[in-house]
Amino acid sequence: MNECIFCRIAAGELAADVIARNDVAIAIRDLNPQAPEHALVIPVKHADNLGDYVAIAGAAEVGGLLSLASQVGRSASPSGHRIVVNEGGDGGQTVHHLHLHVLAGRRMTWPPG
Repeated sequence: MNECIFCRIAAGELAADVIARNDVAIAIRDLNPQAPEHALVIPVKHADNLGDYVAIAGAAEVGGLLSLASQVGRSASPSGHRIVVNEGGDGGQTVHHLHLHVLAGRRMTWPPG
């Protein structure tokens, strides 16, 4: 059995608050939100990070991942949203399955961190 929590959520083995899905990804509400609206967009296909996903998934799947993130962001806040990818320890990645954070519902500041 796969121990990756995001693989298990994508496969329907673990419950999550699903917002949307398409053929290549699933969007869920984050359990530790950093904005009024905070979703995670998780590819169904496992890859530790964005670089690995691009190498194994191909342009159509990468496009599907980004398309779902954009759809979720626009639905959460028509006035704007932020999409973040954390990669590696110094980048803040804590779950080693690629996922995009979609943050909305408040004004985002810069620099972010």
